[in-house]
Amino acid sequence: MGPGLFYSFAMTQRFVAFLLTTGLLSARPMAAPPAAPQAQAERLGRGVVAVAQPDGKVFISWRLLTTDAPGVAFDVYRQTGKGTPIKLNAQPLTAGTNWLDEAAKKGKSGTYSVCLAGTSKAANDASATAAAWADGYLRLPLQPPPGGTVSSGSETSAYTYTANDASTADLDGDGQYEIVLKWEPTNSRDNGSNGITGPVILDAYKLNGTRLWRINLGKNIRAGAHYTQFMAYDLDGDGRAEVACKTADGTVDGQGKTLGDASKDYRSLTVPTDGLGVASARDSKYGRVLAGPEYFTVFNGLTGGALASTPYLPARGDLNGWGGIGGNGGNDSYGNRVDRFLACVAYLDGAKPSVVMCRGYYGRTVLAAWDWRGGQLTSRWVFDSKDGKSPFSGMGNHGLSVNDVDGDGKDEIVYGSMVVDDNGTGLFSTGLRHGDALHVSDFDPATPGLEAWGVHENEEKVPGYENGPGAALYAAGTGKILFSELPGQDVGRGMAADIDPRHPGAEMWTNVAELGLLSCKGEKIGPAPRSVNFGLWWDGDLLRELLNDTRVEKWDYQAGQLSTLLEGKAFGAASCNGTKATPCLSADLLGDWREEVVWRTADNAALLIFSTTIPTTHRMATLMQDRAYRLGVARENVGYNQPPHPGFFLGEGMKGEAN
Repeated sequence: MGPGLFYSFAMTQRFVAFLLTTGLLSARPMAAPPAAPQAQAERLGRGVVAVAQPDGKVFISWRLLTTDAPGVAFDVYRQTGKGTPIKLNAQPLTAGTNWLDEAAKKGKSGTYSVCLAGTSKAANDASATAAAWADGYLRLPLQPPPGGTVSSGSETSAYTYTANDASTADLDGDGQYEIVLKWEPTNSRDNGSNGITGPVILDAYKLNGTRLWRINLGKNIRAGAHYTQFMAYDLDGDGRAEVACKTADGTVDGQGKTLGDASKDYRSLTVPTDGLGVASARDSKYGRVLAGPEYFTVFNGLTGGALASTPYLPARGDLNGWGGIGGNGGNDSYGNRVDRFLACVAYLDGAKPSVVMCRGYYGRTVLAAWDWRGGQLTSRWVFDSKDGKSPFSGMGNHGLSVNDVDGDGKDEIVYGSMVVDDNGTGLFSTGLRHGDALHVSDFDPATPGLEAWGVHENEEKVPGYENGPGAALYAAGTGKILFSELPGQDVGRGMAADIDPRHPGAEMWTNVAELGLLSCKGEKIGPAPRSVNFGLWWDGDLLRELLNDTRVEKWDYQAGQLSTLLEGKAFGAASCNGTKATPCLSADLLGDWREEVVWRTADNAALLIFSTTIPTTHRMATLMQDRAYRLGVARENVGYNQPPHPGFFLGEGMKGEAN
């Protein structure tokens, strides 16, 4: 096994190793960290990416790994045709893990290899060599599923397919990432509206466009943002990732095998009317799936074949038992709250990953942790808030985060306004209730521990909470409210990132313009960007850029305005999820520590993968070897998509300053 292919990222030991490797922390003596379990490794190669620029120059970038020796040096080679590879650098490269080939000829750039200085190749690492992306981006061709129609007998709905949320994992064990893509039918529905939908499709693709498999979740899984949350991760440590999600009778796996009874149809197909023959828009069961068995299935990531299925925990139970208005009970028998699902991967024992499948967040909330070990699927624990009297009811978001909030090497689930401990017990509840956006990281490096920034809804007037904050920052380890804003307001969007170097730590803002931009201490420091969506490390500094719709933008903190660095629409790109305007995926997929963005094309014929071509001298290990960030990528497709954040402060003035 060549150097740099395996790593350990137990919380404390991983973080110290990360800083030492990147030069952000000197190797002076320090107290020994507390003992922490050794976490299962993900196999990663060098991840070389080469991107041709309009002038013919080629930008090459590669991963620094946490197992690389401090100060490790690299060489870059170019090979054109069958000629002898030419070393491009006169001296070993130690500043930054990127290189600009200024001598490349337009249209004849060839392939590039990155090796440890003094060697000719990286052993057993196919990802150390890459052909240049001639167009400045990678076009991954897709195979859209055929459309169709669904009918209740009295109503017919036609649909085609749109490429939607994606995830990434090493499905075939070669040290390189593949893409798992969800296809949504055009008649997909929000939980609050009725109607029948086409089935949800999951595809797996290699980056060269090879489709590995297709899973059809069938007619008994409704399509919509809150129904199918899929996890792609190596759950058992065999070097190849699995894919896990909720299934039902009629799901067809990637090898053509049907799960359960394909003849069963549990959809409610009675079209409701208002008494005058006009279909009712809400408060009916039409098109929903509120009966029949529900399963949790683990699939082989290479073949798509079902490995194991088990009844989904928890079962629906009383449809009215999941919270109505404000998460405070009420009539919800038409299935809005009961079918709100979330999911994540977490290292609950600090050593191996578990899948946590979740149901409910407006009222009753249940999290069920599963282990896939040695070919067996077993339940680790189930957390159940049970009823509205629990302080853990009604505290969930349309998303979640996974972080080791107490520093013991084991992960907790930050479930919006509450945290569930690694052992499945409630750690604390803030009482801040439901919201749409959540960000967790070390946003305030001057304060020990992690912080959680979220926005909250107050329009449903929970008795006694009419003036709850619309946005708040709390200590992720204790639940202490650090500051709050916008009492009584319904705030729909919020973001946190270091975008202004004049203030320590990250900045926070929301879609409420009059709030402005806040420091990590809650100080109002000026106007806020209009982009309140995703962040993306893209250019050469340590500040985070903003990703919204098909644009990568830079916040000009002096002028108080955004400038566009990349407009994906110029290349045919389109965003996903309507007004949420999210990418299919953003993550540090390739190259150095900066992030790639993956958009679909407007015609759904391909995915477009963009990687930065801006040089940087900042040098740090790939973000995918930071556990909080990697698990953030795994849960990025869940609910209202949120960007991944590392478990440490990455920004201007970070400890030691990168070199």
